[in-house]
Amino acid sequence: MTRATLTLTALILALTLTACGKDGKPDEGKGAAAKAAAPLLLAPEDLRKVSQSGLIGAPVITGAIQPARRADLRAEVAAVVLQIAKDNGERVRAGDLIIRIDPTSIRDAASSADEALRAAQQSFEQTERVLARQRTLNQQGMISTQALEDAEVRRNAAQSELAAAKSRVVTARQQVSRTEVRAPFDGVVSERKVSVGDTVQVGRELIKVIDPASMRFEGQVSADRLGELKLGQPVAFRINGFGDAEFRGKLARVDAAANATTRQVELIANFDDPSKAPQVSGLYAEGRVESTDRRALVLAEGSVVREGDSAFVWKLAGDKLKKVAVTLGERDDRRGEIVIASGLSLGDEVLRAPSGSLVDGAPFQRVKPGAGAASAVAAAAPAASK
Repeated sequence: MTRATLTLTALILALTLTACGKDGKPDEGKGAAAKAAAPLLLAPEDLRKVSQSGLIGAPVITGAIQPARRADLRAEVAAVVLQIAKDNGERVRAGDLIIRIDPTSIRDAASSADEALRAAQQSFEQTERVLARQRTLNQQGMISTQALEDAEVRRNAAQSELAAAKSRVVTARQQVSRTEVRAPFDGVVSERKVSVGDTVQVGRELIKVIDPASMRFEGQVSADRLGELKLGQPVAFRINGFGDAEFRGKLARVDAAANATTRQVELIANFDDPSKAPQVSGLYAEGRVESTDRRALVLAEGSVVREGDSAFVWKLAGDKLKKVAVTLGERDDRRGEIVIASGLSLGDEVLRAPSGSLVDGAPFQRVKPGAGAASAVAAAAPAASK
């Protein structure tokens, strides 16, 4: 085959392929263009707003959730535990019996005090009658003034003994009442330290009662950051066991002295909404005191795309996606947020989790929750696996 023949064959083949591209597959080209022009469906869960925060770089607080009202109930008498009426986690009302201690020996002492009181009362009454007779005889000149004074001394001694006997009776009855440990307020029983049959001494810790409605954040902050704290400042914190849920409160009290060993200062923050506070005490919590001097624009780090030393986000501008370069600032490892130094404004909406296939200027359409791009990807995943 000659070179001219080969050139003619190649030319015919090229014309044939060009014709096939124009006539044989017109629908595929139009379909691709249609797909490219189709708007991206965005639901509220696909978006995130740029917010303002004073938490990044603010003082860090670590501590625990504790009740403001709590009572450590201790033994006030030495005896054997007979009954435990309420156990850990059970609710009690003020005055409810929690623990009963054996009152046998204490009741015997109370009975003895009652008998001593009756004897003292009788002795006093007798000395009163004797003194009355002595006064009559003294007026008639039948006894001396010295005898009358002796009768008055005996009456006064009997009166003092009567007062002491009454005091001993009151003390004995109080001791009897202390064999029943009762709830000082409405709350929940916590940390039982004794069991039935235990012998307790005066001062031994028996059980605790807490008020779950009075929970607060009790923490510590470095003394180096003390100058940044003011009563009433907002506090944002997370509690162990509640995942990423964020709780908010206000700084209610700052201790006047730092710990000599750790150089940390204790503080207390009350919940903004006490009804949402955990009902369990002792849970670890960590957060920051929000500072008005440090307020900055922040965005979750997942919305920021990095390319080498530069970074950008996909912002919603009208009905189009816009690729916007941003300058990043300080990062908060605890909250997963990063400061946006420039490029965005407060309230701007950006894609929550942008993908690599987005195009600058691509159209989008807002849809109801659950019908956005994230839901479509989640639904397509199982289908693809099949």
